[in-house]
Amino acid sequence: EMLRRVLGGRRGGALPPRPPARAAADQTPPDLARERSKAVTSFYHQPAIDIAAEKPSVRLTPTTMLYSGRSQDGSHILKSARYLQQELPVRIAHRIKGFRSLPFIIGCNPTILHVHELYIRAFQKLSEFPPIQAQGDEARYCALLRQLLEDHKDVVTLLAEGLRECRRHIQDERLLRPFLDKTLTSRLGMRMLAAHHLALHEDKPDFVGIICTRLSPKKLIEKWVDFARRLCEHQYGNAPRVRINGHVAARFPFIPLPLDYVLPELLKNAMRATMESHLDTPYNVPDIVVTIANNDIDLVIRISDRGGGIPHDLLDKVTEYHFSTAEASAQDPRLGGPFRNLLDLSNSGQAGPMHGFGFGLPTSRAYAEYLGGSLCLQSLQGVGTDVYLRLRHIDGKGESFRI
Repeated sequence: EMLRRVLGGRRGGALPPRPPARAAADQTPPDLARERSKAVTSFYHQPAIDIAAEKPSVRLTPTTMLYSGRSQDGSHILKSARYLQQELPVRIAHRIKGFRSLPFIIGCNPTILHVHELYIRAFQKLSEFPPIQAQGDEARYCALLRQLLEDHKDVVTLLAEGLRECRRHIQDERLLRPFLDKTLTSRLGMRMLAAHHLALHEDKPDFVGIICTRLSPKKLIEKWVDFARRLCEHQYGNAPRVRINGHVAARFPFIPLPLDYVLPELLKNAMRATMESHLDTPYNVPDIVVTIANNDIDLVIRISDRGGGIPHDLLDKVTEYHFSTAEASAQDPRLGGPFRNLLDLSNSGQAGPMHGFGFGLPTSRAYAEYLGGSLCLQSLQGVGTDVYLRLRHIDGKGESFRI
């Protein structure tokens, strides 16, 4: 049965494409074929990766990042680079181990395999980099970090696409949740650390690296409201107004980067639900209300829409990863409406960091939990939805999170 499934899976492109045939490549001598297969095996199974994967990763509190982000003589930059040089290969090795433990038929999907290979190449490049001694080394290391951030920028979309491609081999989507949570949050952590190091070179007012020393949640929300409204107007011809209330004057040290992922996602959902539930009156739609609550433990942002709410039987599903809802929405007319955005890929491709694919909410939830917070939905079926985003303060009374 297993063999039949694996062979049957080949039609779906589950195995990586063969190298392009050269003239007379059919007559590959057996020793050359053996050589080639040895090269492939040694690429995927490098002893250095196994050794690194055994080491624990060293996660930093934002307070540590804040206080070690400055020095009189500039030595903090070299220290930061040396920390990354030790840390990044270990974290990447942990993720490669995660790819290796995926079910075989999923791990062989060309798109998933491409991401797996990106991680192996990143491990090689970072491991081969000579020890950072002087400023010149550190400048070259920064160039490498920039290159890797660019190479890996589409990983979330690629994972979503790869899992969609092999969705008929996935019996239970929830089994992949630990892999996705770990892969996506670990990626966020690495990107935050790399971006922080690169930003230490910039002299931006009110910033130490990626940490803003006096962040205004209201200003950040307004920035992403403008972004989401433009997208919404493009798609529907109009967009709901957004009112912001609560602690609108609050300012505190905070890392805006994760909010830059999560806020546009939540606002797009609220706007789309609002527009889809008022298709008859697109120029007369209810406002969305965003409430900011700031206290000495965390920051709470509530986004309330009047978009009709999420049906009881879908409420638990919207914060799970989905790769197989294309079929579901064909059978369930409700999924074609306002819930398309929560569970599916119906996006124009320009909608920000986590467009569509049924990945927006689960990824936002994973990011919030990684940062010591949470993402909860309350649905008032027939009226609308309240989304509560909680993120822990970096200098609050509670225990800090680690990146």
